[in-house]
Amino acid sequence: MISDELEAAIVRWFAIEKWSIGRICGHTGLHHSVIERVLSQSVGNKKSRRRRPSKLDDYTPFLVETLKKYPSLCASTLQGMARERGLRCSGSHFRALVAQLRPKRRLEAYLRLRTLPGEQAQVDWAHFGELTIGRAVRKLYAFVMVLAFSRRIFLRFGLDIGMTGFLDGHNQAFETFGGVPRVLLYDNLKSVVIQRIGDAIQFNEMIVEFAQHYRYEPRPVAVRRGNEKGRVERAIRYIRYNFFAGREFKDLADINAQADLWCVHQSEERQWPQDHTLKVRDAFELEKPTLLPLPDDSFPAAQRIEVRVQKTPYFRFDLNDYSVPHQHVQRTLTVLATATELRVLDGSSEIARHLRCFDKGQTIENPLHIQPLVDEKRHARQHRAQDRVIRAVPQAEKLLVLLTKRGDSLGSCVGQLGKLLDSYGQEDLTAAVAEAVRLKSPHPNNIRLLLEKIRYARGLPPASDTPTVTDAKLRDIHVQTHDLAGYDRVNAAPNTDKKKESNND
Repeated sequence: MISDELEAAIVRWFAIEKWSIGRICGHTGLHHSVIERVLSQSVGNKKSRRRRPSKLDDYTPFLVETLKKYPSLCASTLQGMARERGLRCSGSHFRALVAQLRPKRRLEAYLRLRTLPGEQAQVDWAHFGELTIGRAVRKLYAFVMVLAFSRRIFLRFGLDIGMTGFLDGHNQAFETFGGVPRVLLYDNLKSVVIQRIGDAIQFNEMIVEFAQHYRYEPRPVAVRRGNEKGRVERAIRYIRYNFFAGREFKDLADINAQADLWCVHQSEERQWPQDHTLKVRDAFELEKPTLLPLPDDSFPAAQRIEVRVQKTPYFRFDLNDYSVPHQHVQRTLTVLATATELRVLDGSSEIARHLRCFDKGQTIENPLHIQPLVDEKRHARQHRAQDRVIRAVPQAEKLLVLLTKRGDSLGSCVGQLGKLLDSYGQEDLTAAVAEAVRLKSPHPNNIRLLLEKIRYARGLPPASDTPTVTDAKLRDIHVQTHDLAGYDRVNAAPNTDKKKESNND
């Protein structure tokens, strides 16, 4: 942008002083295209630079005719076609010519639509980068629903863009609004539309059941017509720059808590577009009584999938392994997955339930599923203890290799390492094992000395070696205490007899 004073000076130099465009460029340091734009906008001074002949002039009719037939052809394809006809020129020059010759798109005018209170809401997904959870990098999405009349926004971030997250977002939005709009506008995403040919639409069966439960009409917009749900599109842009930009958060729960506060306070404080004397909060209070009432129960938003349990009592779901009772190995089970938990069914009976993990490569197990199998396979106890130590301290695997080369008993050493893990904790044991591996001194006694050095450096007393009872049967045994006076009487009786014998003597 240049100032109005400079534009007036450019017009005066050209029209009155008869300066050339090149001289004006040299004097002002501006590009000739800027000077030409200023002169073309001035009344009575529409003059452009004289165009020099170009080798592309002979190919201009061919390009114009081709673009009329195929207006979507890119410049590189057209250049290849022109090269086959003998053209030799740079790509930048050719692209500039094609940009001038390409038919201009006709500008389309849009009507401003108005909706009645409680009549319509608009729904869409938005992508907000990535979220790191442990070793997994997950895509972060936002479910957005906007009431078309009041412009009230519901925002919920999640990691699942499938049907489970889609329906769960609806459930939470309806509960937040305290009612259901009569019509919901969607894109043609697979969660809503399975197939579409013109106005013939095959809906997803799940969304049909969901809409029937809440008594609203699902209405997909026309293909490539995002303007038909422009209010949610503008709301997403508003969320990107007013809420998400520059925001820091710890995890998914943290950003959702911040989003709830933002929707209730800052988002509702903006002006209502239809009446600037009112705020969005005031418009929502007018719209809320017109929403359809909520049903007595919410629609179950669980994803139903079949999983196969192999020889080990675990099944794989979303990059993680989950345990089941060992009696159900070598079987196909049903998993009902929500955004927070997994329910495992064998037929109609629930056999397991786990909190859902969005990390990667984790093993989520219930001890009640594994312990009976350990009891049956007593020879596996050593391996279970070894797995526990290696899982807590990955460096312990190298330590066990060194112990094997020395010829030490692995069973005894693993047992001692497990006791050290219980006494000193994972963090200290990890540091001590790493130091022992570096020194190539892997015996548990040396590791104990290293652990004591760590505690001494911190000013802590030596760790307690009091054994802990881990067997539930032994913990529950009740030992009745007895009176020890009887032992005193037994010990005193022989002394009395000796006194009698001495008196007789």
